Amino acid sequence: MLRSSVAILILTSLNLVAMTQAKPAAAAGLKIALVAPTQGPFALLGKQMLEGAQFQAQDRGSEIITIDETCEASDGAALAKAVVAAGAEAAIGFLCTESLEAVLPALAESAIPALSLSVRSDILMEDALRMKWPFFRLVPSAKAEAAKITDVILSRWKDEPLALIDDGTINGRELVESVREALAGIGLTPVFNDTYRPAQEQQVALVRRLAKSGATHVFTGGDRIDTAIIARDARSESLNLTLMGGEALNAADQSVPLENGVLAVTLPDYATLPETRPVSDAMKAAGLVVEGYVLPAFAAVSLLEQAKDQAATDSTGLLEGFSKGPYPTVLGPIRFDTGHELADNPYQLMQWQNGRFVPVPSAQPAN
Repeated sequence: MLRSSVAILILTSLNLVAMTQAKPAAAAGLKIALVAPTQGPFALLGKQMLEGAQFQAQDRGSEIITIDETCEASDGAALAKAVVAAGAEAAIGFLCTESLEAVLPALAESAIPALSLSVRSDILMEDALRMKWPFFRLVPSAKAEAAKITDVILSRWKDEPLALIDDGTINGRELVESVREALAGIGLTPVFNDTYRPAQEQQVALVRRLAKSGATHVFTGGDRIDTAIIARDARSESLNLTLMGGEALNAADQSVPLENGVLAVTLPDYATLPETRPVSDAMKAAGLVVEGYVLPAFAAVSLLEQAKDQAATDSTGLLEGFSKGPYPTVLGPIRFDTGHELADNPYQLMQWQNGRFVPVPSAQPAN
């Protein structure tokens, strides 16, 4: 009875995002290799992937074959052999870039698509496209974060005195520089640019420099703790700043909690969204903890099954099915562009409010 209820709930969820056109008839299930850690410090993440994948697979008759991912470059050859020997039609998971890079040439020879739930390397994707490796991913590229931040600034802050600051780290500096270049391309110049020293107990001097510049809206390429300290010190100086960070803000509070109202361009917690509730409730009823990679892995299997259905209808292979879409999933409709990236940028503008990030409505000004 439980599995029947689960199936009904899952079907309800997918119907919420289904496209209106007729769908191809369901083909047989797939044999899918799940490349994920089964031991060591990342085993919990591998367990999340496995539970999400199996939850979808069991209703359709797909088979999940777990292959241990050590994330060591020296194990790449053995991993590639294991994936091919499994006779899988597709491979998902891939927590680490080293594992994926080692496996892709072998998968290309067998026309087996690899769908990563974690790897964001732009360099690896560039190599994959050049070498014609079948690499796709359900996570956005590093460029997508900067693109969304730029879009938010242009749509909401274009007429505001803008500051761009970073913490001097490679990630923070590159993110801010990407945003700065994009803004410069359309003639928008910040009133203040600076690199601050991270991991300090206070940032009063930085806040005062921001006040002197006249900036009221600040994008910071830095960690959550530094942004929390900047927000705290701005309040102590009676400076009304609208602060926004990137995905790095989506982390746990440390010694200084994040202030209500701080903005972040980040991915939503899918398990908290109303549209995922039917699947999340069904998983919880089955005893699963819905967190981390559980829902993305569930979506990956659903996506592969629908791509196979489409391929069967078109009398093509699974890779060709990937070029179609969008396919409804628990994460929303998914399709890939010609660069094998998500066609729709999944980053959202979120606001910290009473202990969690909540979406900022598109019609509501961020400030």
